[in-house]
Amino acid sequence: MANPIKVHIQEADFDISGEIAALTQGRDDIGAVVSFIGICRGREADRPIAALVLEHYPEMAEAEITRHAETAFSRWPLTGLTVIHRHGRIAVGENIVLVLTASSHREAAFQAAEFLMDYLKTNAPFWKREESATGGAWVEARAEDDDATARWMKP
Repeated sequence: MANPIKVHIQEADFDISGEIAALTQGRDDIGAVVSFIGICRGREADRPIAALVLEHYPEMAEAEITRHAETAFSRWPLTGLTVIHRHGRIAVGENIVLVLTASSHREAAFQAAEFLMDYLKTNAPFWKREESATGGAWVEARAEDDDATARWMKP
């Protein structure tokens, strides 16, 4: 069997249905696939946003995301996992991130996907700048995102 964990960081958009097909092809042990697709929205609070610019350190970002994907794989009975994160300028309505988790049963797939998204939101080594008609601003961390990630820490 091919590596059940796929992590890619890329500038180009991704094909959601193609990635699901690749994850499930030839498998009869998958009973659930959970997908999360993050999309660039056009507003943050009351501010219009024209685009996001995501910067990263390539080797570090892929290694860190892979490390967390491996953690998810060890914590839940997953049969496959895909994380694709884009970088560069992303316009409103375009895809930013794809997380796919596959398992025999839905609970593990849902929990692993949520764990990965909480990690990606707070700790993945990306720097995000919002562009608007009045200029750009770096996005600061939010306490509620940190709280969501903290719930996954083992005592």
